[in-house]
Amino acid sequence: ETADNLRGHILEQQQIAAIETDRDVSSSRMYYGVENRRKSRCDLQLSLLRGGFSAYLGNEIDFELSYKKPFTVADALQEMLGKDGSLRHLYENLVTPNGELYELAAVITDPGSNRQMVHPDLPYNSKAPLYVIFLALQDVTENMGPTSFLLRTHTSKANVVFNSGDADEKEQLLLKSDCRLSTLKKGDAVLFDARLLHCGNANDEATRVLFNFSFRNPEVKGSLGYKGSIRPGYEGAMTLGDMTNALNAYHVGGDENPFANYVA
Repeated sequence: ETADNLRGHILEQQQIAAIETDRDVSSSRMYYGVENRRKSRCDLQLSLLRGGFSAYLGNEIDFELSYKKPFTVADALQEMLGKDGSLRHLYENLVTPNGELYELAAVITDPGSNRQMVHPDLPYNSKAPLYVIFLALQDVTENMGPTSFLLRTHTSKANVVFNSGDADEKEQLLLKSDCRLSTLKKGDAVLFDARLLHCGNANDEATRVLFNFSFRNPEVKGSLGYKGSIRPGYEGAMTLGDMTNALNAYHVGGDENPFANYVA
């Protein structure tokens, strides 16, 4: 139920973002991230406010209606990162409670979207800089453009070959790597090291929506060489610990809008 509700919410938010950016193209950065309004593919940057984008736009009727609906983004995060969340302890071990929320978005592809080039999300670092979640909000079949992950390509050796400029060596690396296709069931999640080589495949079937967030490793200092998909007001503003505390206030304390202090 949470996955269905979140998918519906995200597609509603996508419609609002399309209307607003058609009115004013300069507002695109507020709504879209790395994949900025490309044909049939986008990274939609999500709001943590109850009511989503309607909370910013001043349409009282839409806001009041959306406020009465389930707070699906918070509900989903609660199940994963709240007090008893399925991923909280894993993330605490990977990035500690001080890990910065680096991405908060939805990856949306429609039929007709092309296959991506194989890529890592960021330049190589000897320590894992970023751990990323893709949560499937519907079953993802082979024809819906599931992500291919090339296992064990997050290493220094693989990075040297991939960026060597030698086309033959690079081709052999890609051909010989253990490739896994993330055909997920609704509610399944993939957590991956952002240094890993991967790519989204062509979507020939139906709209695919993935809930996407990541947390940064606090041991890695300075620029990551990669700007995550997150609304500008959330950049550098929230840690995993902050997220957990807000979700606890929501679930236990009855706070209906626990992220209202974060200006997005």
